[in-house]
Amino acid sequence: MTKAQNSKQYDLEDRTLAFAKAVRAFVKKLPKTTANIEDGKQLIKASGSVGANYIEANEAISKKDFIVRIKICRKEAKESRYWLRLVDTQEDAELERERSDLEKEATELTNIFGAILRKSE
Repeated sequence: MTKAQNSKQYDLEDRTLAFAKAVRAFVKKLPKTTANIEDGKQLIKASGSVGANYIEANEAISKKDFIVRIKICRKEAKESRYWLRLVDTQEDAELERERSDLEKEATELTNIFGAILRKSE
């Protein structure tokens, strides 16, 4: 792997970590309704799984293993977007802006992992 490719790899690791941390900070600010507590748990799990599986993909023992892990990354990014759409910000403008920004990032991550998948298969 060239130095440029290696640098991009770790940039995506950093980006997925930043996404998971931002989601955690966002969930802490949500109104503590029963639905938000349950949906927030699912959102936290999915958002953390994106980066964890990307790290696993970079340590893959075969091309097939790499592809499976990247598919999981894409799936977890899509799932994160779903939970972000479901949480209730109770029309708080700041929370809604944050939710929208996180939803956009989840969409971008989904697209990135989709592109990696297309180039790898």
